[in-house]
Amino acid sequence: MITRARLGVILAAVLTTVFTSAVVPSAVSAQQPNPAAASATAHSGKVRMNEIQFMGAHNAFHREMQGIELAESIKIDPGYPSWGFYSHASVSDLLGRQNVRALEFDLLPDPDGGLYQHPLARKRAGLGPIDDPAMAAPGMKVIHVADQDYNSTCRTLVVCMQQVKTWSKANPQHAPIILQLELKQTDDRWEQLGGAVSPAWSGKLLDDIDKEIRSVFSESQLITADDLRSPGLTLEQSILENGWPTLDWARGKVMFFFDNGGPGAIRDMYLDGHPSLQGRAVFTRGNPGDADAAITMVNDPRGANEATIRDLVKRGYIVRTRSDEPLKTVINNEFSRVQTALASGAQMVTTDFPSVGMTARYNSDFVAELPGNEPVRCNPVTAPRNCHDDRLEPSSTR
Repeated sequence: MITRARLGVILAAVLTTVFTSAVVPSAVSAQQPNPAAASATAHSGKVRMNEIQFMGAHNAFHREMQGIELAESIKIDPGYPSWGFYSHASVSDLLGRQNVRALEFDLLPDPDGGLYQHPLARKRAGLGPIDDPAMAAPGMKVIHVADQDYNSTCRTLVVCMQQVKTWSKANPQHAPIILQLELKQTDDRWEQLGGAVSPAWSGKLLDDIDKEIRSVFSESQLITADDLRSPGLTLEQSILENGWPTLDWARGKVMFFFDNGGPGAIRDMYLDGHPSLQGRAVFTRGNPGDADAAITMVNDPRGANEATIRDLVKRGYIVRTRSDEPLKTVINNEFSRVQTALASGAQMVTTDFPSVGMTARYNSDFVAELPGNEPVRCNPVTAPRNCHDDRLEPSSTR
């Protein structure tokens, strides 16, 4: 029996982005100080967004394949059991019962609707299209791997966001929630077998993501770069020189970021015409030294990367790292990775196993969570002395 590893990931700097219904004009952003940025110009002793730590759910929407669809999925990729055999709870249960404060959603573009409604595994199993009207409508779809690993607790970005908004409305004092978006394309191997062929990402499709976000969340519910940027400074300069807003200001809000790295086509297209993310609803995965850098990723916290994360966090960036990967972390008993991730000070520590029992099928009790299974804790690297774990989020949200 593998020893149970209850791993604590403490929330000390939570970011939540809530996106607005109308783009903030760049002229206004450049000429007038933002309330959030102004609140962070001098450290008042209040805990800031980047001075906490919290857990995130990797592929938060994912449900493994079942029945004859599973059998066909394994035929398409015999390796599926080694990476696809895990499932998450609903969005509301992840945020509530499992105390997660960051959710990752994989997006595939579907501008005309219906592109992913009849996946390859269902065709081969002799089944009809997915019986969900949302799959037939235009809009961003939330899918891990089109045609082969497509089950989801919420099938569209709009539905996923609506579930987040519903929980947030019922728990308005929560620490900010980060919604991490990974933009994907269909796999050419499955395309050649007769699967869906996704359109290439374009500036218009990226604009569509902003529109979908702002169709669900108001500007007051979103944390955007326009909230943080100071007059005459880039986003990165604003964060490094003036700091992040206070946690009190960020309560009840959400924040989005693309985890697609850069420089690259997606990031470049999203920044085109929007320097330092002016008017945009999503943060990019910036590299230190870039004007758009505020949130970044170091997925593996082990070895020399632990010191790298600590340095980034101390400098003022928000960092996402991973405490485990499906399913090799459990199979190989790599439980120390959770402790390393937490100690690094990365504000967002992402897991596939946020609850007891999820790894029992592998004869393990592994779970990645903050000490005491709290939703947020003071960041072990950056939290001020006056930070207290029990004051970061009201107990009513737990």
